[in-house]
Amino acid sequence: MDTATKTLWKIDPTHSEIQFKVKHLVISTVTGSFKSFEGAIETEGDTFENADASFSADIDSITTNNEDRDNHLKSDDFFNAETYPQLTFTSNSFEKLDDDTYSVTGDLTIRDVTKEVKLDVIHGGTVEDPYGNTKAGFEITGSINRKEFGLTWSAVTEAGNVVVGDVIKLHLNVQLVQS
Repeated sequence: MDTATKTLWKIDPTHSEIQFKVKHLVISTVTGSFKSFEGAIETEGDTFENADASFSADIDSITTNNEDRDNHLKSDDFFNAETYPQLTFTSNSFEKLDDDTYSVTGDLTIRDVTKEVKLDVIHGGTVEDPYGNTKAGFEITGSINRKEFGLTWSAVTEAGNVVVGDVIKLHLNVQLVQS
């Protein structure tokens, strides 16, 4: 591949959100997010097909709007931020399904456990902002089983309800700026 034809896009953190949702007590959903993250996509040509994507998030930046819960998530019961300060994702394939829909498959690493995951990607469009920067917007969704990544803490209430669900829904709204 001729590296001169490649284009690098970087996540604009001020216009991006990295969120996750998990069932709590089976009856409601808790939403959390990462406040510190970075990522990039390298493309060749005019589309994002076959792009190379990478992403990382700082575990210490996790927030669920509850300090006690956030500290528990950072502990060894879940992410163990002290030993494993980041989660990472590196794409293996970036497949175009139609005009604005892609499927990205890659390796997600949490707590030193790496598993292949498949995510759905919708390209919201590419525009030039008022400052002359070319930007592209994406909505990325998928789900993982937290226990497959060593996030195995579990508890059951006296009534028999599971406190934290196993399935984590991922929802990323990402704006990329062309470098």
